[in-house]
Amino acid sequence: MNILRFAFAGALFLATTTSAVVAQAAEFITIQLKDGPVVVELNDKVAPKHVERIKALATAGEYDNVAFHRVIEGFMAQTGDVQYGDMSAGFQPDAAGTGGSSQPDLPQEFSDVPFERGTVGMARSQDPNSANSQFFIMFAPGDFLNGQYTVVGKVVSGMENVDKIKRGDEANNGSVTDPDRMIKVTVGK
Repeated sequence: MNILRFAFAGALFLATTTSAVVAQAAEFITIQLKDGPVVVELNDKVAPKHVERIKALATAGEYDNVAFHRVIEGFMAQTGDVQYGDMSAGFQPDAAGTGGSSQPDLPQEFSDVPFERGTVGMARSQDPNSANSQFFIMFAPGDFLNGQYTVVGKVVSGMENVDKIKRGDEANNGSVTDPDRMIKVTVGK
């Protein structure tokens, strides 16, 4: 009987440990860039709907080969237009930044989490409830965005690779000619 209890306890421990590791891995996405990986820790406590959307699009491969269509030195790098930004299928440089996914727009999930270097936020139009698939990574603090845009996470490794993303034309709102891309985006580290 003791052997059976020991075996059961061991199986229970293994199941608990495995599910904790799987749950922990799901709280991250990894963005493969030309210069190396970028790991983003997602914050589903402050933006559960937006985090769920990003993970679903990453899992479906929607973010693979999507351009960094707007990159402004000292500010941020924007990507995630899965409609017009896919550089391997249907890339439309003049429209990149105006599209989204086939899913409906999301209601804002503003928080008191500040926009600092490495913060990942959801892009949107003037309508606060218009975020869909596009997001941006901050090169530097942007206090003027605090409470105005949804924070979905932060870069925990690979910020040096983000810093190497090709910059856009400042005179053209950061629009990038021959932009860098997210080669592959996966859920987990």
